[in-house]
Amino acid sequence: MVKLIRSVCIVQARLGSERFNRKVVKMILNKPLILLLLERLTLCKHLDDLVVAIPKKDKKLYNLLKYKFNVFKGKEHDVLSRYYYAALKYNADIIIRITGDCPLVDPEMVDKYIEKFKNSKFDYISNINPPTFPNGFDIEVFSFKVLKKVFKKATIKEDREHVTRYIVKNKIFKKYNFKNSKDLSFLRLTVDYKEDFLLITKIFVFFKKKKFLFKDIIQFYKSNKSLFLQNLKYLRNEKLIKLDSK
Repeated sequence: MVKLIRSVCIVQARLGSERFNRKVVKMILNKPLILLLLERLTLCKHLDDLVVAIPKKDKKLYNLLKYKFNVFKGKEHDVLSRYYYAALKYNADIIIRITGDCPLVDPEMVDKYIEKFKNSKFDYISNINPPTFPNGFDIEVFSFKVLKKVFKKATIKEDREHVTRYIVKNKIFKKYNFKNSKDLSFLRLTVDYKEDFLLITKIFVFFKKKKFLFKDIIQFYKSNKSLFLQNLKYLRNEKLIKLDSK
């Protein structure tokens, strides 16, 4: 019997954040930000499962999500272990990593990256090494085999806190990076600060409907560039590691 290959998206989220506390439950169109993100991911055609990996202490977040989505509770700062045990529990062969502060993630882009991974021999596929898409469209895909290896070998605090840091910095892994046709990495479409949240809110209010894609957002940007200036004072983290979305 042929074993089915399961693609599981694991979204890491937590209530605590040094820069913008409780951002994942801030309300947009009468819904918490995290639910808007998860609803967009349900539009993916190549996902077999969707899991939110949260710290054990975040009971309010668990209660918000548990009736509609799979929720895995793990260590707060050892996010690598949170991913590993979540992937183990949900029988993931392929893991898609998304962070909970990226509500505009494009479901078609996720599907495209999963297809690329399935039809290649890469250990790790992303669009952040180096980034050419706006901050907030970060997608990473890797196998459970690779995750297991990293879980066993990564020992320093930074590698345990930042799930894919060990993969990115080690040449033993075969990596592929998607590049946008134009470098838009200067744009901020993630939520780390209040200004980010205000911009994201305006985008959701403009589109209203659930399914709008990266190309639609860029068209909106081209017609409303002044709206996108308010948060550009915050530079993208050059290490490609999110500190507050765990």
